[in-house]
Amino acid sequence: MRLRALAPAKVNLGLFLGATREDGRHRLVTVFESLSLADVVEATVLPEGSADQVICPGIEGENLAARALLALRARGWAGPPLALEIEKRIPVAAGMAGGSADAAAALRLAMAIAPGRAEEVDLVAASLGADVPAQLLPGVAVGTGAGEIVEHFEPLAEHAFVVLPSEFSLSTPDVFREADRLGIRRNDANLGAQYLDAVDAVLEGRIPDQLLVNDLERAAVSLCPACGDALAAVREAGAEHALLSGSGPTVVGIWWGPGALSSAEAAVPALRARWPGAMTATPVSAEFAAPTLI
Repeated sequence: MRLRALAPAKVNLGLFLGATREDGRHRLVTVFESLSLADVVEATVLPEGSADQVICPGIEGENLAARALLALRARGWAGPPLALEIEKRIPVAAGMAGGSADAAAALRLAMAIAPGRAEEVDLVAASLGADVPAQLLPGVAVGTGAGEIVEHFEPLAEHAFVVLPSEFSLSTPDVFREADRLGIRRNDANLGAQYLDAVDAVLEGRIPDQLLVNDLERAAVSLCPACGDALAAVREAGAEHALLSGSGPTVVGIWWGPGALSSAEAAVPALRARWPGAMTATPVSAEFAAPTLI
């Protein structure tokens, strides 16, 4: 048996940073949205007695998808041995949660092959990092805690993105440390208010200007000034909003309303002169990432 699942990238349509928790992770409130930019993950059932395998050309070191399978088995999942092959399309170390998307896709594929307890899958996802729980069910979600407590919502009003991948990379821990050094944090009361505002916004179908803010942006620009250049270029290209994706360095521009994709596509040629990887993307929902037989 072979199954395929798409692993969508995510953007943060607002990220509000709080203090550090006892476990060393930061409290935050964020709005996640999944994009049509996606890795491809294929799962092949291996003969009994084989070891799980994860093949991801071009990526060295431990893969989060491999950790997902290992953690799932540690919680009692008794599915057959699997070989996972990952085709990377999401930029690496770019703030778009590509590794988390692959891990979430691996969990979806495993459950499609041998269904297990949903609560165990949720626990595995939360153990793998703040972005994996939101990626289990792609779409629009509000994340709290360190991002691992997720509430899913209906799609937002029509909009489209231009994505500007960077030639640079940024370490997420480094960006958070820089944010701490710069004193970028909100108190718990402020975070609570932002949570309520974020939920109201997604229920209404559009994120207002005052919530389209990423508190990590100043820290990322401090470490990688090219991020600031990309933000300015996207605004100049006509985007209604320009945001850092996650901890960066990828930048996204947002166009809203009917014809948003056409407007985004019209902005790409000029941007490609400096950012050859510039591309458009659209929001996607869970159906986009559902496993299919191949």
